[in-house]
Amino acid sequence: MEIEALGPRPLLRWRDVLTYARYGNPEPPHRLELPETEWAARLTARQFRVLRGAETEPAYRNEFCRSYAPGRYCCAGCGQLLFDSATKYHAISGWPSFTQPASRHALRFQFDDSHHMHRVEVRCNMCAGHLGHVSADGPAPAGLRFCINSASLVLVDE
Repeated sequence: MEIEALGPRPLLRWRDVLTYARYGNPEPPHRLELPETEWAARLTARQFRVLRGAETEPAYRNEFCRSYAPGRYCCAGCGQLLFDSATKYHAISGWPSFTQPASRHALRFQFDDSHHMHRVEVRCNMCAGHLGHVSADGPAPAGLRFCINSASLVLVDE
């Protein structure tokens, strides 16, 4: 599935994330909805716990935390393009961090008040798999930090 990259389009900013979380996200070209039994058969145990159960991997002990290989990061659940390695940076957060999604349609945002914190959760907009969280403490120019679980990602070489 090809998704248009942000490229020269305006950057996604924190106010956009909050607007999407509050009022609704852009619609993806199509959705992938499967019964949980089928998700369990398609995914590894770790991927299932993260993508379908919204668990978080241990910090610094995940596949892509310290990896900066070129390529594209796709959803491990449905294969949708989520991030490009050109937007990955060393955030010292313990998880892979990105500054921008591959497109405005790639991600779904929703408020998450679990664990006594007020955060914005990031999900795949096509399969609704849990990816991680986004915050407004990233580098310029947009100031976003997408903190994403490695288990929710697959790196595709360029």
